Amino acid sequence: MEDLFTIAAGNMMQPLAERMRPRKLSEFIGQKHLVSEGSLLSRAIMTDKLGSCIFFGPPGTGKTTLAGIIAEATNGAFCKMNAVSSGVADAKKLIEEARDRLKMYGKRTYLLLDECHRWNKAQSDCVLSAIEDGSIIFIGSTTENPYVSMTNAIVSRCRVFELKPLTDDDIREGLERAVADKTNGYGNMKLTVTDEALAHFVWAASGDMRSALGSLELAVLSTPPDSEGRVTIDGKVAEQSAQKRMLTVDETLYYDMLSAFCKCLRGSAPDAALYYAFRLIESGCDPLLIFRRLMAHAAEDVGLANTNALVVAVSACQAYERMGAPEGLIPLTEAIICVATSPKSNSVVVARDAAIKCVKESGDSDVPYRLRNYPEHSPNHNGERYVYPHDYGGYYRQEYMPDALKGRKFYFPKTEGDEPRIKKFMEDIEKRMDDTEK
Repeated sequence: MEDLFTIAAGNMMQPLAERMRPRKLSEFIGQKHLVSEGSLLSRAIMTDKLGSCIFFGPPGTGKTTLAGIIAEATNGAFCKMNAVSSGVADAKKLIEEARDRLKMYGKRTYLLLDECHRWNKAQSDCVLSAIEDGSIIFIGSTTENPYVSMTNAIVSRCRVFELKPLTDDDIREGLERAVADKTNGYGNMKLTVTDEALAHFVWAASGDMRSALGSLELAVLSTPPDSEGRVTIDGKVAEQSAQKRMLTVDETLYYDMLSAFCKCLRGSAPDAALYYAFRLIESGCDPLLIFRRLMAHAAEDVGLANTNALVVAVSACQAYERMGAPEGLIPLTEAIICVATSPKSNSVVVARDAAIKCVKESGDSDVPYRLRNYPEHSPNHNGERYVYPHDYGGYYRQEYMPDALKGRKFYFPKTEGDEPRIKKFMEDIEKRMDDTEK
């Protein structure tokens, strides 16, 4: 049997973030839009009337903590699973036990499923009937948007609560609480954490309490005490313990920022385009994915208004593949600025869509005899022959479209960049051919 000293020692072996996890709603930090006094969620927790729900939001914002507070407040049984390591068999066993518990003791079972977006459809379906008949109260925890990453059947049976990144004041409150706490924090130590150090921990955490407490813990454990036994955490130590601002991108945010990057290129906003590109790269995104979108939009949104933009984008990609980072990020920056600041025309995309639509609607159309390979050998060529334009100064009026599509046009030059020149070129050709026929 464990004594109090063993239990206390085991508790102190846990990470600081786990030791400082709030156990009551009154201790919870942040998310005032969800847990303020009199709110729906706080009333449901306090009265033990919470139904199935899903908490989603960035890491370190209190999702698992809220679930733990529910477990402390409820009179029911509380079971925890992780979607990464559990499967259908685990869920079915838990549901069977929950139903037996409800029949025999009238006690409900709360099922907390961490990383619930990781469950596939088969795994999710196995708990549907248990949620519907009240055998379990499902509580999902995820960093992904459940409306995108989870099956509709589960989401429609749950109330979804979105947690926001913690504010700087929230993070600072959590750090100060850890420094002062004599039971789970460093209140019994001779510890000084300067305002400069606290400010850096707050800045580096980027709304993630777990990250902030982890940085503080590393600083405390790795800093030797002075001759009086006091540990001092100053700005320099804080910078070493939290060297880089935490940047996190879940699947939903990834696509949102990629979308924003594309819209910035289209909207001629080079500064914002650079921000989103390097926000993604600093979060671990492969720069080649940025290059892929950059090349696509060089053709889609710039197109013939500046044909050099696609050349710059492709060349920059090739340069990055040869040089790698960080030098290869210089041509990436050049290409982003080039595409964003180029005149814009979507005439290429309009022409593509019009051509594809025409092909689908017109069905099979024969190639005119004069355009076929060796037209003089084509049966029933009706005397048609291909006229070599260079014999007439480079231009000769003849129909190139299939007979059923004579006169159809897909490309219409716009007024931006190089396209006025293209339009004038096409008009000059028509005029020269008219003069030749006179």
